[in-house]
Parts: sequence; structure tokens; C-alpha cells
Amino acid sequence: MFTLSPLGRRRIEHFKANRRGRWSLWLFIGLCLVCLGGELIANDKPLVIRYHGAWYFPIFSDYDETEFGGELPFQPDYASSYVHELIEGQGGWMLFPPIPFSYDTVNYDLAQPAPSPPSAQNWLGTDDQARDVLARVIYGARVSILFALVLTAISALIGITAGALQGYYGGWVDLLGQRLLEIWSGLPVLYLLIILSGFVSPSFWWLLGIMALFSWLALVDVVRAEFLRGRNLEYVKAARALGLNDRKVIVRHILPNAMNATLSYLPFILTGAISTLTALDFLGFGMPAGSASLGELIGQGKQNLQAPWLGLTAFFTLALILSLLVFIGEALRDAFDPRS
Repeated sequence: MFTLSPLGRRRIEHFKANRRGRWSLWLFIGLCLVCLGGELIANDKPLVIRYHGAWYFPIFSDYDETEFGGELPFQPDYASSYVHELIEGQGGWMLFPPIPFSYDTVNYDLAQPAPSPPSAQNWLGTDDQARDVLARVIYGARVSILFALVLTAISALIGITAGALQGYYGGWVDLLGQRLLEIWSGLPVLYLLIILSGFVSPSFWWLLGIMALFSWLALVDVVRAEFLRGRNLEYVKAARALGLNDRKVIVRHILPNAMNATLSYLPFILTGAISTLTALDFLGFGMPAGSASLGELIGQGKQNLQAPWLGLTAFFTLALILSLLVFIGEALRDAFDPRS
């Protein structure tokens, strides 16, 4: 059974004592759950349909209109009055999500031209293509958070490995590693992304791969410094004298101490990843056209100054996400601070 050490328990208690960091963590977890369950909250398909004694779940499976008594062998438009009459006219019923729009659903029943202001039908209004802003915020925040989490995991794996090897072996390994890092970190990441987007159609995984080539650099110096200090400690020398190989010394004896500074740095890598993706989407070099994106929403706010709800929604969404991550990072930094 896994048990925490006394030091680990003290760090958790110290993190809990930071009310701002603790509440930020819970709010961020809740925000992630809402975004991950976006199809259950914002969708133009019903959650469940009861028709002729049978149950249907359109959000998980595709059904043809003919299954509900229609004439066309295509997926029905569940929001249309014709489909409502087909199902409800036979004693059936449909249960829609709280927001009956997906990120790409066009609302053709607006009371005024798009972009339309917030209303009972569209809680945060619509954009210039008559798509529900709240639905696009939920799906766009999910893309940003998942992108940042995957990028941070890849960056941590590469950065910790590179920093550990440089700091532990030192000498020529450290010297060559530092020179390579200086050259690699001098490359203009944003310009490379803009140039490459002219040759390759941008996508989630393409952007993730390009960003992962550079984002790991931020962790190398932190881990390297911890390993340079830790490799000369007495217990590390004793472990070597007992015959432990380099891999076991690195993983068991030095890496746990090096992770203290690394863990407190990860939330700030998350904020940087979200900001970079938003900037690329705003400039038009990010996710494919039509994708739900916070940066694209900012761009619409810039182009439609008469619709302030677009820019304000994107601003407050980004401010909330980034503020929560910064507060979590500050709490982790204080919890892992040796002086505390």
C-alpha cells in the first residue's frame, strides 16, 4: 500500500493551508470536468430519445431519420419542428442538454443579425457566423486545456531527462548540452510556426509536436542545477559506494529532490502553452478554420467592435484559467519551498 512520507504529508498540509491555491485547484478541476463533458452540456443532439418504447442516445450513436418515421436516410436535424413532430407526435420525447447548440451549430432563428447579443436562447450571444458563444467557449477551453496538459507532460519528460543527464554526469556531457541548448533556445519559435504553416495545414497534433520541440527548454536549467548540487551529497556518494548503478542513483536518490522545484514550475508551463495557442489562433496560424478556439473568439471581438460580448467573454475566460493556474503554481512553490 502506498504511504506518504512525513515530508510529503507536511507539503500537502502546507498546500491545503494556502486557501487561494486550494480553492483554485478545486475550481480548475471543476472547469476541466465541465469542458471534458462538453457534449453533455452543449450539443445540438438530444441526450436521450424515447420513441416507440425504445431508447436512443444520439450523442453516442448516429441515427437516420427513417428510424423515427422520416423519409430521408440521413441524420435528422433534431432542432427542426419536423423532427419534433415525428417523435413527439407518436408519444415520444427528447431530452436536450442545457445548451442546445454545439460549437459549430448555426442558429437560423435569431431575432437580429449576427453577431447577436446575449439572450435567453444564447446566454452569451452569438458570433458573426451565428454560432453560440458559450458552446464555443466550452469546447475552445477544452482544446486549450488538453493541449496545455499534453504539452506540459511531454515537456516535463524531455526536460527532466535532459537536465538530469547534464547535471549528473557533468563534464563534456554538460558542456555540450549547454551549447546545444543555447543554439536551440535562440530559434524564433513563433516565426517558425508561421513559416511552417505555409507548407503544412495546422492541426492539434502538428502544433503540439512543434511546440514540444521547444517548450522543454524551460525545465532543463532547473533540473540541471538540482542534480549538480545533489550528486555531491554524502548519501549519493554512499549509494555509489554500495554499488548502485547510475540509473538507480538518479531515479531513487536525486530525482525526488529535483522534482520539488520542477513541480512548482509546471503550472507556469501550462499558462505559457495556453497563451501561445491562443496567440496562434488569434493570428490565424493555429487550429484549423472553424475549430472552437479562444484565440479565434478574440479575433472576432477585434473585428466586431459593435459586439463587445465577444471580446469580453474571451478575456474573462482566459483570465480565469490563467489566474487559477498561477495561484496553483504559487501554492505548489510555497509548499515545496525548503525554508517552509
